[in-house]
Amino acid sequence: MGTFGAVSIFMALIIVTAIAVCVWLQRDTNAQYDLPLGKVFFAGTDSKTRVANAKALKGIYKQISVKDTSSASQPLKGRIDRVRALMDTLRSHVPLASKCLPADADGVPAEWVIAPDADPNRRLLYIHGGGFVAGSPTSHRVITSKLSEITNCAVLAIDYRLSPEHKREACIEDCRTAYDWVLANGPQGSSTATAIYVAGDSAGGNLTLSLLAWARDTQRRMPNAAVALSPVTDMRMISPSIKANLKTDIMLKPIAKKLAKIPRWLMLSAGAFMVPYNTKDPEISPLLGKLHDLSPTLIQASDCEILLDDGRRYANKARAAGSDTTLQIWSGMPHVWQIFHPELRAAQEAFDEIQKFIARYP
Repeated sequence: MGTFGAVSIFMALIIVTAIAVCVWLQRDTNAQYDLPLGKVFFAGTDSKTRVANAKALKGIYKQISVKDTSSASQPLKGRIDRVRALMDTLRSHVPLASKCLPADADGVPAEWVIAPDADPNRRLLYIHGGGFVAGSPTSHRVITSKLSEITNCAVLAIDYRLSPEHKREACIEDCRTAYDWVLANGPQGSSTATAIYVAGDSAGGNLTLSLLAWARDTQRRMPNAAVALSPVTDMRMISPSIKANLKTDIMLKPIAKKLAKIPRWLMLSAGAFMVPYNTKDPEISPLLGKLHDLSPTLIQASDCEILLDDGRRYANKARAAGSDTTLQIWSGMPHVWQIFHPELRAAQEAFDEIQKFIARYP
């Protein structure tokens, strides 16, 4: 064997060893939190409600399939722009009870969403979802308007910086800036919040949970309570439901199909070598952090979405650490089904549970 061959073998051994070490370091140690399953809601206890939900879901899926005509052959920027436009217009036809006012949260673009009887001193910071690349206060007005109505809060929905134009850490920084600002500022100007809540969905659920740990670690005023809708809690994307719910998650199926084709060892090593941030960082993956002494938190997820186990594992680990965490699972609902209020009766059921939860922490 020549010198070149020996060097090649040596380099190959180094690479294989590095990958093996990376996989070992990033091994899945959270399977112990797959149980208990959490309280399951069946989206209507009577046949009439179940039929209404099924009819609404059929219409929702049809609407999404018609609007989402993006092609994989399009340039990345074109696809992202189309997704952003789709999200901003998908629910724009729904009438809102709240008024929406532009705001500047210490440099973070935002809007106040205020129901008619909302108390401006009770405030809720809302962090939208969209895979960290899409979404805006506009896209989530159905949720923020309803939250203002049921919590009696003025809701501050922030327009945080998105990828790929900005680094992943930028959205975390914006959430922190907005949180500090909303504690001291309301829709009528400077005033201390009498009650403060944080909520978010999907990617925004991730940022919500990350924010709780940061507030605790920096000894800031903690939220009275928090709500995370279908949150992604482990950016390594290795929880069992990522593949188990591949066929049933209509909303995230395109992403799930791609993830399912990637071998587990490659997914784990990707966290260290192939993405521009550390997926093991608790600020990025809240599940991997310390979950003690957190605000009371409600997590809602669907049993057929790929992020089911992200929410379940976080809730069970947080409870094991002594934090007051409630997990609610709906059967047969799409990812972040709450946004399909009022057509989807299960969305109203979810909001009813949120209202009861928030009322316990005035």
